[in-house]
Amino acid sequence: MSAQHAFETTENTTRDGLVRSLSHRQMTMIGLGSALGTGLFLGSASAISTAGPAVVVSYLLGALLIAVIATALGEMTAVHPIRGSFGAIARQYLGPWAGFVARWSYWAGAVIAIGGEVMAAALYLRFWWPQLPLAATIVVLACALVIINLVSVRAFGVTEFWLSGIKVTALVVFLLAGALLVFVGVPDQPAIGFGHLTEHGGFLPQGPASVWVALAVVMFAFVGFETVSISAAETPDPVRSIRTSTRALVWRLALFYVLAVGLVVTLSPWQEVASSDGDVESSPFVRVFASLGVPAAASVTNVIVLVAALSAANANLYGASRLMHSLAHDGAAPAPLAVLSRRGVPVRALLVSASGLLIAATLAATDVGNVFTLLVALATFAVLIVWAIILATYLVFRRRRGNLPAEPGYLRLWGGSVTAWLGIAGLLGVVATAFVVPDMQKAAATGLVFVVVLLAAHGTTTRRRRPLSSDSTSESP
Repeated sequence: MSAQHAFETTENTTRDGLVRSLSHRQMTMIGLGSALGTGLFLGSASAISTAGPAVVVSYLLGALLIAVIATALGEMTAVHPIRGSFGAIARQYLGPWAGFVARWSYWAGAVIAIGGEVMAAALYLRFWWPQLPLAATIVVLACALVIINLVSVRAFGVTEFWLSGIKVTALVVFLLAGALLVFVGVPDQPAIGFGHLTEHGGFLPQGPASVWVALAVVMFAFVGFETVSISAAETPDPVRSIRTSTRALVWRLALFYVLAVGLVVTLSPWQEVASSDGDVESSPFVRVFASLGVPAAASVTNVIVLVAALSAANANLYGASRLMHSLAHDGAAPAPLAVLSRRGVPVRALLVSASGLLIAATLAATDVGNVFTLLVALATFAVLIVWAIILATYLVFRRRRGNLPAEPGYLRLWGGSVTAWLGIAGLLGVVATAFVVPDMQKAAATGLVFVVVLLAAHGTTTRRRRPLSSDSTSESP
């Protein structure tokens, strides 16, 4: 990754004021920045405790489902690389209610996720300086993220490029080092082999159904890939960037998650990983780096998870602010939030999103009355709603476009509508875990109430339906 690649772009402006200055490499890293969060680096203990070594199958199934959703979204975005991404496209194909619910749901979920990541980053800093006041640290980190996003979309893209690059590099090192320990070994420690996958109750210690139940946790490890399509409105060559970024994102996410989690349950007995409390010292990264003789392995790992938290928060803040700007532009949020700065940044939408993350972070730090727990449940269901709307939109999108072959260079979902229906069935399977997973029960109950509130809010507001943005690179359906 070179600085030249990081700045590889031709800056120009869309008719609605957004600045097209993100390269396709930056778009890929933005997607990875959102989806590669702290959970992976700290061991995914919750999913492993549910399915044991078979959690690898859960991650593989999750990766396949995300590949369907991401490719369907990429195909639509390549045709309509517009402000508001999936929300604006859903508005066009399913109706204003769908655009309203999709964008508000994703915005709420993103703000909650950002708050959690910022609070996590503050806690990671206290690993070195325990005396740091948590509230003040959260405010400082939040201000830093806002400043990065306020400067320009180019500044955000470059920052996220390097933050995500650090995460990806750390993951690659972990995969190589873990493979060395499994297949070769190191001095004074023979090769570990694959015994841990079967010696502690078998590969399916909790039974075949555990693979399905673990999906309730696994699916949300991939949340954030949607920012690739959100950023399409701010890249000079949307068609090429969407095609390249979506394909790269899909296989990299699958590779990183499946291999990383596979190594975790291969290097240690699954019960040992499942019983970890998720702190830095218990991270599998610490064990691997310590086995290789890396000095201060815990500190090195803490740097990685700190960068992971800040990168995820940074990318999600970008996505949240763009969706809020899109809502305001369509009359589904206060009109002043649609205002752009001279550099094409939706400043007011960004500040509102940042205010939300500070509230979420404060609740996460105090969890007064378990409010943040309820917010996490809300975010969980919100993501499922957005994914379902994306696939439903795709079905209408393909029906209206008929069986016309894809234009040269455009992304296309293999299997078309049939694959999209399979994706919807997969999402319903995840929702069905609410019958056996307490957290999913809470998510379904909280989320359904939230959706009803959104629909009621939409129904009580009169708005004019707008066509797709005039800067789309192809015709409207």
